[in-house]
Amino acid sequence: MSNGRLHKKILQAAILCGCLFVLGCENDERVIKELTEKKTMVDEARDVTTLFSQQGVLKAKLMAPLMLRYTTDTAFIEFPKSLHVNFYNDSIKVESQLNALYGKYYESLNKVYLRDSVMVYNVKGDTLRCPELWWDQVQKKFYTDKQVRIRTIDKHIYGGQGLEAGQDFSWYIIKQPTGTVLVSGDEVPK
Repeated sequence: MSNGRLHKKILQAAILCGCLFVLGCENDERVIKELTEKKTMVDEARDVTTLFSQQGVLKAKLMAPLMLRYTTDTAFIEFPKSLHVNFYNDSIKVESQLNALYGKYYESLNKVYLRDSVMVYNVKGDTLRCPELWWDQVQKKFYTDKQVRIRTIDKHIYGGQGLEAGQDFSWYIIKQPTGTVLVSGDEVPK
């Protein structure tokens, strides 16, 4: 066999192997997509009780029938079937409480979004009701730009659009009050 024929046979074999290699590397696009897409991991817990503390002092106790923790680019915890939170003072006595039918805790922001029948009340008996509320754990305050209604222990009802309030609900500011505001003496509301 001559060198020319040998080279020709080797070239033919190489081309055949190359064609088989190219055909053998074809992948199903669906399989590739499943392998490369980001997956959201969900942890589920039932009848949850969580204690929040700062420097070893109990600050809040959260209770919920269902908690879902999502591991995504921005991790968050969801409470889709209601939640109740007790807030404690430094003497570990309840100073205010919170109820909502839905909550979502953004771990990286230390903020909780609450909606659906949100109610906050303090030991004095003052009660805040609103459809949507944010709880900033770092600043220890609540805020919303939605409609709010506050009923005090002495039966006064205040309402308006938007609110900022302390986590203990000892103070609050209604951004755009509505309704009649009673003032005593020569006082003029600000």
